[in-house]
Amino acid sequence: MQPNFRSTIFQRLFWCAFLAIGLGSAAAGIVLGWPLRLEVLLDAGGAAISLLLALVLSRPVDLRIARMRAFAEGLLEAGDEAAGASMLGRLGVDELEALDRSLLRMAGQTRVLVERAKVESARREAILASMAEGVLAVDERLRVTFCNQALARLAGTRTPSSGMPLMELVRDTTLLVTLSEVIRTGNPAKRHLQLPAANGRSFELQAAPLISGNKPGDKPGAIAILHDITDLERLENVRTDFVANVSHEFRTPLAAISGYAETLLDGAIEDRANNRRFLEIIRSNAIRLNSIAADLLTLSELQTGVGPQNTEAVPIGEAIDSALSTITSEAALRGVTIERGPIDNMVVQGSRYRLEQALVNLLANAVKFNRPSGKVRVEAQRNGASIGILVSDTGMGIPSRDLPRIFERFYRVDKARSRQVGGTGLGLSIVKHIVERMDGRVSATSQLGKGSVFTITLPLG
Repeated sequence: MQPNFRSTIFQRLFWCAFLAIGLGSAAAGIVLGWPLRLEVLLDAGGAAISLLLALVLSRPVDLRIARMRAFAEGLLEAGDEAAGASMLGRLGVDELEALDRSLLRMAGQTRVLVERAKVESARREAILASMAEGVLAVDERLRVTFCNQALARLAGTRTPSSGMPLMELVRDTTLLVTLSEVIRTGNPAKRHLQLPAANGRSFELQAAPLISGNKPGDKPGAIAILHDITDLERLENVRTDFVANVSHEFRTPLAAISGYAETLLDGAIEDRANNRRFLEIIRSNAIRLNSIAADLLTLSELQTGVGPQNTEAVPIGEAIDSALSTITSEAALRGVTIERGPIDNMVVQGSRYRLEQALVNLLANAVKFNRPSGKVRVEAQRNGASIGILVSDTGMGIPSRDLPRIFERFYRVDKARSRQVGGTGLGLSIVKHIVERMDGRVSATSQLGKGSVFTITLPLG
């Protein structure tokens, strides 16, 4: 180690030794009457001795301090506490021992705290980044301090840099006003919003104050979490519509049954000309109620997976023939001709009972909503690894605006005619769920005045 003449310890030791020697030689010169030249020589020698003493005494101390400083500065970066302990141990045991040991103890504690902080920080970052909910943090001036990937996707941009104004990230008045209110009042808030860049999806916004620093006078920012509730709202709307539709479907036949029953009780039962007709109306509406209840039960079983789960090899030709035999009598009564087109007798995997049920529903609709002397045609064609079953009719057709919704529960294109022919509004919904449980799909095309074609596509077994 080179001598450090700028060391504070060296300079203090030098001046102390120099003054002591200088004052001593001056006093001796006065008492003994030494000539001035001799005193000057003694002072010069004293300076040299002072310099030597300062170097000898300050060097070990400077060396120790330099090593302790190097150890302290490299402690957090290197993290090698064993090397630090060896370094401090070589300095010996003297008055600096307490400082040595304190630094060593501090090393272990600081290292543990820093490593723990790094792990916790990385864990939080990973959790926030992987959350499906959008997470956003801003400071008191509404500048972004954190934004996870989910929120960046909702905003239609990349993960923003820290310090970006919130208005540049998300242009939504509700979000800006809510976060400003939270920062101003210090109270949590909850809002409902729709982000323009998220294709009209609905979100529940939960915002709360967030302290971004620990210094006195630091102003709080805010943190916001966006929960996507679009699917929940859709399911709630479906549930509400379903309850309303079921209530409406049951109310009409129940009102007819109740009304005609009261009429009979009031004396019409003795009316030979009408009593039988009244009873037939009651019976017809009771059958309708039973059909609605049966279809609801079937739909519930298909949606929840309850009921028969048997999977078997189902020959398409046999399933179609069975469905045709079921619907032939009704077609004859309505004057509708059924044609059996070419059928590739392939095999699919699923429930034969359910597949026949789906085919009967399609054929029954094709017969009921056909025109007088109309035709219904069914055929099956192989298409690669799947087979398509086509049921076509010559009915009035379906308007294009109604096609996307015909597989919804209780949806009817012509409500009056549907009830007149005894439809429950659930047949096509049942077809859709049956086909989907067999890993297939169902679709429809139609032309007004010409008829409709329903296609069931199933994978070959």
